[in-house]
Amino acid sequence: MSNILIIKHGSLGDIVQISGVLKDIRDNHPVDKIFILTTAPYAELLSICPYLDGTLIDRRLPRWNILYLLKLKKLLEKFNFTHAYDLQNSSRTNFYRKYLFSISDWNSSKKVLKKIGRKKYLELESVLERFKQQLEISNVKTNYALKPDFSWACDNVDQIVNKYFAK
Repeated sequence: MSNILIIKHGSLGDIVQISGVLKDIRDNHPVDKIFILTTAPYAELLSICPYLDGTLIDRRLPRWNILYLLKLKKLLEKFNFTHAYDLQNSSRTNFYRKYLFSISDWNSSKKVLKKIGRKKYLELESVLERFKQQLEISNVKTNYALKPDFSWACDNVDQIVNKYFAK
């Protein structure tokens, strides 16, 4: 059994969109423990996702905050992650990959860019199609990436969203 890391800092729309991707990752790692690194407003919501075993919070403090980065690195090292699925695909997560993680099996959009080219990837494909291709490059069978299903959150989403976003 291995520990798998997914990174998605989130917006509610992003979390809805990746629900099929999360199911595909779970189906391809049935005995592994899967954790997601996200921001505080989405940690509670993602903690009820049936495809995840745990949530980890990234406060996303400035990169010059060395103490925070060292603390985050120490936390993540405790899990000894063997695989990472970077669904955020940002300069921040690229920085994390270079300086915080020692995960050799890192899945990100950069693999897709190398394979099919930047123009087609960025201009012609939907976000869901990009996630699907990102998983397929790492030999993850994708049955649900193009079919997000957020029903697992429907009973709780109003309460959680109001807690963090209502004014």
